[in-house]
Amino acid sequence: MSDLIPEEEIEDLLKKIPEWDHEGKAITRTVEFDDFMNGIDFVDGIAEVAEEANHYPEIDIRWGMVVLRLCSTDQGGLTEADFDIAERFDNLID
Repeated sequence: MSDLIPEEEIEDLLKKIPEWDHEGKAITRTVEFDDFMNGIDFVDGIAEVAEEANHYPEIDIRWGMVVLRLCSTDQGGLTEADFDIAERFDNLID
């Protein structure tokens, strides 16, 4: 298990993943798509990466939009694993 990241270090880590926002004990990213099925295809890719890493996001799927939320709930906040997988998710988009 990873240790919790101190609050004062979170902003520096977010510089590596600028599309993500810090919200409470989590980081979030909203990704927009032209249609529903493109969002579903993206979620399929997210599921594969999450399964491989054994680290799972909360996913909110809407028409043309997917919201991802990462938090190491077993640790009660953010760990290095959250930032690592956020970068991997970004690679599916960029």
